[in-house]
Amino acid sequence: MKVISLTLFLCRGVARAFPRSITQSLSILVIGFAVAAASFGQVPAPAGGSNSGKDLPAAAAEVRAANISNAPESWIASYVDPIQGSSSIDLARRALSSNAELAAARLEIERARSRLRQAGLRPNPSVDFAQLNGVFNSPGERVTTVGFSLPLELAGQRGRRIDLARAELEAAEAEVADRERRLASEVRVAYAETLAALRELEVMQNLNTLDVETARVVEARVTEGDAAPLELNLLRAEVERWRARRALVEGRLQAAILRLKQLAGVPPDEALRLREALTAPVLPEPPASLDAAVGIALRTRPDLRLARLTEEAAQAGYRLARAQAAPQVTLHTSFTDIDSAFGVTPIGVLADRDKLIGFGVSITLPILNRNQGAKAEAQLAIAQARSRREFLESAVRSEVAAAYSRYEAAKASLQAYEQGVIARSAQNVRTMRAAYEAGAFRISELLAEQRRLIDSQREMTEALVERYRALSDLQAALGTTDQK
Repeated sequence: MKVISLTLFLCRGVARAFPRSITQSLSILVIGFAVAAASFGQVPAPAGGSNSGKDLPAAAAEVRAANISNAPESWIASYVDPIQGSSSIDLARRALSSNAELAAARLEIERARSRLRQAGLRPNPSVDFAQLNGVFNSPGERVTTVGFSLPLELAGQRGRRIDLARAELEAAEAEVADRERRLASEVRVAYAETLAALRELEVMQNLNTLDVETARVVEARVTEGDAAPLELNLLRAEVERWRARRALVEGRLQAAILRLKQLAGVPPDEALRLREALTAPVLPEPPASLDAAVGIALRTRPDLRLARLTEEAAQAGYRLARAQAAPQVTLHTSFTDIDSAFGVTPIGVLADRDKLIGFGVSITLPILNRNQGAKAEAQLAIAQARSRREFLESAVRSEVAAAYSRYEAAKASLQAYEQGVIARSAQNVRTMRAAYEAGAFRISELLAEQRRLIDSQREMTEALVERYRALSDLQAALGTTDQK
């Protein structure tokens, strides 16, 4: 602090003795050395120590009041809890267990299980009963017949039917798994958008805090006559600008949280606090190489498994259609009881009773209907499923490559921002704030540098979000369900 105070004193002397261009150059050099010596960790004391106890002007007081209500403690605790908050993995798990749409989709698996059970049942036998009674001139005539029929399934029809139902069951399970994959990806993306809005809000809060400190300096300079009152009005306009921006960002944050609650199955009135930070995502790291990532995706993607199972189901449907073209055979047997009477005989009425048993077989002749249409349709279904599977394999490779490339690019961009852009921009703001106190710059130049810092912070936030989303998209492209 002593080094910076001495520097400010020297800079004021230089500002009064030399032209402005020379003053700025000398001030930047001297103050840059002083700030570096102070390790850039201290905020310069307000100029004019004897005036520090005076009342602030109304404009400066308004700047302070506008920022006191935005203190981090007053809002950040309602959104963030590093210990007991929810991570994206926690919310993805909750979504998989409580999402109503997904629960309805899981019922399709039970329906497929019921179809498999039905496919394994054999055809029912049938019982026939018939009775004939004599009329008119045959009062004693009566024929009673009881028959039993049993259809036979030949050519492996029952086995083909079971194969088709089993393939449909596995396809239903794969479809539900793919819905789970996409839902988890949507939750992670919504989580990243929420973190992005939260980080931007935090960056703007930090800027507001700096503006409060700058207001004290501007007030001191205006009081000493080293700056025009216009500078305080410029700072006031800048604060109002950031307040308006902050309101928009906070509205976006609220909308992102509501979207996240909807996807995760969290009631709207339940508090939701986040545990992760954009700078330290908890998502799994990507595979070591692109080829390894593509290999994992081709093995584990549920939608690709669904495409393969759909192709197998189409092949099973074709085999069933061929089996159903075979002749249909039905065995049957019958028992017949015949009562007859002859009324006109020399000796009177004669009665006779016969009991007969019969056996037979019915065979359909596949002459006109050989199931030609069903077999042709099944062959087209096979070709269609094969084309979709081949296209999806190509699409999976492209998705993995795109997500992997985005992740590598975002990581490189973040390294540039973290190592160079943000650190240098923050150093420039600190240096120019100290130089402004010395009278080497106008407030508009300091505010312009602060805007460049905020722009850099916003661009870094975009890079952080891109890395997070690329990791999420890569995990979705791989089809892995590993949750840490």
